[in-house]
Amino acid sequence: MAKKTKAQIEKEIAEVEAIKNQLQEEKRQADGLPSTQDSAQGAIVREAQKLANQIVLERDALEQKTTTGKIYSRFDIGNDVISNRKEKVTAGLWSNGTGELKSFHTSSAQTSSNAGRYYFDVYNSASTSVGSSVQFAIAYGHKHGSGSLITNEDFPTKAVYTQYKNLLLAPGDNTFTFDNSVDEEHILAINFQRARIKEKLDPGNWELVLSGSLSGGETGGGNITKLIDNSGGKDATINDGQRVYSVVSGTIANGELTTDDDGVTGGYGLVYPDLGIIVLNPGRLKERGITPTGTVTASNTNNQYNMMLFNAISGAAAYNSSYGFQARNEEEITSTFYYVRVKNADYNFSNNPTFSTGSLGALRHPTMIKDPKTYITTVGLYNDRQELLATAKLSKPLIKSFDREALIKVKLDF
Repeated sequence: MAKKTKAQIEKEIAEVEAIKNQLQEEKRQADGLPSTQDSAQGAIVREAQKLANQIVLERDALEQKTTTGKIYSRFDIGNDVISNRKEKVTAGLWSNGTGELKSFHTSSAQTSSNAGRYYFDVYNSASTSVGSSVQFAIAYGHKHGSGSLITNEDFPTKAVYTQYKNLLLAPGDNTFTFDNSVDEEHILAINFQRARIKEKLDPGNWELVLSGSLSGGETGGGNITKLIDNSGGKDATINDGQRVYSVVSGTIANGELTTDDDGVTGGYGLVYPDLGIIVLNPGRLKERGITPTGTVTASNTNNQYNMMLFNAISGAAAYNSSYGFQARNEEEITSTFYYVRVKNADYNFSNNPTFSTGSLGALRHPTMIKDPKTYITTVGLYNDRQELLATAKLSKPLIKSFDREALIKVKLDF
């Protein structure tokens, strides 16, 4: 046998080494491991492609299954479901979704009770009438308790002022301040019934009309004051996490007045739309004849400023039916849309007993042989445990056959 040269031996060793490396790479590939020459990014791309191919295979396999007699269809999350769509919706704030309240009533049982010393509930009709319900409440507060009779060693007006101060003002601020840095030790508050504002009072979409006793304004109607907020022209002030706008004279239709008819501008109060509260300045309302022009408050005396504000609101509506209290609420609706795709071979049969006859389940109507027809009336949404979560009713039955397909859009709000 001829002796191998050194070059031949090195060549054989290299070939063996190459075969060894190839076997190692094939084993790594069989184990699902990346090639030693691949980068980490290449391995991630391959794994993603592998998963994508698996998903496609599973989906295709599901579509290839027979659909005759199918009860459930699984949503393709990527193509059939659109989630987290948000939109702002406004509606009339008062009962039955109306946007203007023209009739105002109080309950003698409530106003004459101890609760009446703190606030008056205002109803849309006589409190004892069918369908009557609370729309908002009126309260008067004084920093030192003036204007109220002492009740169990408590001054109701002081309790009211303190409550609204703690709720609306920043920590350490003990006095309400209105336009032009005017501090007031007394307030009138309108508190909308909580369920009516839903998420919030819609800024720029409320208008309050008050009737005063001063001469001027409109003939025969006393001194008419129309109030809105200034959200149309200014950004809200953020106070302790809550939006605050100033209450100014004007109308929803025409916006804010540049100058009031008495030559004074602004100072009427503050509105907190996120809480559904309007705080009015009695000192400014006194200039409009709504609160007394003499002594504003008196110690240990029930001045009934709640009733004065109620009379100003109801009096304006009684004078002119167009002077109601306009208001709208606002809420953000989050929606998920489900696109139910019913293909031509899907849901053409029914398990309703009227659909078939006999022990063998033959079609009851011969005309449906080879051409069955059903009607879609309801879409049910189920979880993976086949538990019914929600139903959607169609406005009218939708005919379905092998010649027809349907696309039904289901909107789920929450």
